[in-house]
Formats: sequence, structure tokens, C-alpha cells
Amino acid sequence: MRILADPVLDVRNLKTYFDIAEGTVKAVNGISFKLHINEALGVVGETGSGKSVTMKSLMGMIRKPGYVDKSSQILFKTDEFSKDGAKEYVDLAKLSDKAFTRIRGKHVGMVFQDPMSSLNPMYTVADQMIETIVYHQEVSPQEAKERAIALLDKVGLPNAKQRIDDYPFQFSGGQRQRIVIAIGLSCNPEVLIADEPTTALDVTIQAQILELMKDLQNDFDTGMIYITHDLSVVAEIADKVMVMYGGNQMEMANVYSIFESPRHPYTHALLSCIPRHDMRKDELSAIKGQPPIMLNPPPLCPFLPRCPRATEKCKKQWPELEEVSENHFLRCFNPHTNKTVVNGSNVSKQEGDK
Repeated sequence: MRILADPVLDVRNLKTYFDIAEGTVKAVNGISFKLHINEALGVVGETGSGKSVTMKSLMGMIRKPGYVDKSSQILFKTDEFSKDGAKEYVDLAKLSDKAFTRIRGKHVGMVFQDPMSSLNPMYTVADQMIETIVYHQEVSPQEAKERAIALLDKVGLPNAKQRIDDYPFQFSGGQRQRIVIAIGLSCNPEVLIADEPTTALDVTIQAQILELMKDLQNDFDTGMIYITHDLSVVAEIADKVMVMYGGNQMEMANVYSIFESPRHPYTHALLSCIPRHDMRKDELSAIKGQPPIMLNPPPLCPFLPRCPRATEKCKKQWPELEEVSENHFLRCFNPHTNKTVVNGSNVSKQEGDK
């Protein structure tokens, strides 16, 4: 993996709220991370943890009653607004909708969870790909079509030249997913965001798509953010992992540290839910309790009601995100400190734990 010195994306204290009649839903509440070219960040957490809202905030896709708080910074390194062609950081959180159209698709691409809902059934694949390429690359429709065919070949779509004029419903689920990936890469973006792109696919096709995305990341020199609730997928594709819960960043470290030395109780609980081929069990493990409701949440750890390691201090204070070791960030007062093999539905206690 080749990583440049300066990150292409530097997110600082990202907060995304939704004002509704009952109050303010704090869907994302202070997320910070950096992403480099040729680096893959896996974002994991249960449904409702804020993963997709975080990435839609990066894409400028939050609409009323939602908004990105003014204190947030989404620093993206680009030459799009530079007069001399030099790359400089632009705060995407402060861009107007019109200015964002010069970033979205061209510099930051996105692959959505359901390809059938992100492809317009009324238009052919050619129409949808050519439109994007012509708009951002300023080339002729014929040149755009040739590039689209080359991209479809690249993502492994059979007979791309003949099938590019077909409609989305004429393709299988795996083929539609390859088309959506090709659209996301059509303008050579510096960052590609993939929002659970393999959820609706069977295991065999999922493995093919993951392998494809790893190859394309290297071929296109792209930084990738991969959103998923499946830790086995993260182990396959990510360089580092951010664990989210209740709109908050609970732990972030390289993928090896997350799997070998997880520190946060929630990370341990997620790992305990993974089925293991070397262990016979009557039923799968589960995290007891329910995810939090983020409507006017108290200033405490959102995992507190479900945490097996909660103390009196946890009931009074909200811990800050701290770097507990090199590039390993944690938000917890009572973390695990040793390597642990997590078995069963409860997080196993270690020697010296209270």
C-alpha cells in the first residue's frame, strides 16, 4: 500500500443534526478521521449508528430538516477551485450546493447499497454513464461512451460493448452492482465511498465484488471508504477501521489492532457476534438491549445501557476520544487492555477487570 504524506480527506468534528418537531436528532455527533490516497477505511456499526449519514454529509447530500453543524470541517484536497492548478484544502462543509456539483461525482464518487434504486429504470446504462462523464470531463458523447465501455470491461461486465445500451432491469444483481461501481469510478475520483454495496448479493458474488474493489482501488489510485455492518468484510478490504455507535466514534485503529486487540466493549461485542467455523454453538451471539434513540441524547456514552463494563464514572461523564497507542483512538473509561478471544454472547472478563 502506498500512502502519501498529506491526507486527501481530513474530517474534523463532523456533526450532522436533524431538527424535527420533537427536538434535535443528533445522527452524527463529532466524527474525526483522515483518509489518504490508496487507503481503505472501513466504517462499521449497527443499523442506526450514523454510518450512512456520515458519508452522505461528505457528499453534500443532507437536506432539510437535516444540516451539517457550522463547527464541522470536511477538508478535501483538490485543484477544482485553484486558479494556478495547485491542490489545496477546501472545506466541503461550507460549500454551496452549486459549488458541490463540481466535487460530487468528479472528485468524490459513491456506490450505493441498492443498485436498482440508484439506477434510473427509464434510461439505458449508456445514457446514465455518458451523462456523468460528459458533465465532469468535458468530452464528446462518443468519447464518453468509449470510456464507459472501457470501464464496464474493467469491472468485469460481459459483452460490455453490446450491453451498454440495455436497461438496468436486463442485468442481474451482481451485474448491476458492477455497473454502479463503474459509474462511481467514471471520473477517476480521489475518494470513493461504498455504502454496503454487497449486502443484497450472495456470498460468491460478494467475494467477487470485494476483490474487484480492491483491484480498482490500486488501479485508480483512489482512497476508499467502505460502510458495512459485516466485520468479516472489513477484514477483507480495509486498512483501518472506525467503529461507530449512536452517532459517535467509539474506536479507530488499523484493521489488525481492531481484530487482535480491540479495546472498546462495543467492538468486543461486535466481534463476539461473528459466527466461527472452529466453534460449535447452538445459537448465534447477540448484543443484549436496543440501539439508542438519538433524539436529544444525554451527554453520556450511548453504549452505557448495554455495556458490561460500565462504572459509576460512566454514568456521570462522557469520555473524550483519545489516542491510547500509536494511531489507535478510543472513547472509553474502562477499556480492555490485553488481547482477548471473544466467545459467547457476553464479553469475557480479563484478569484484573472489575
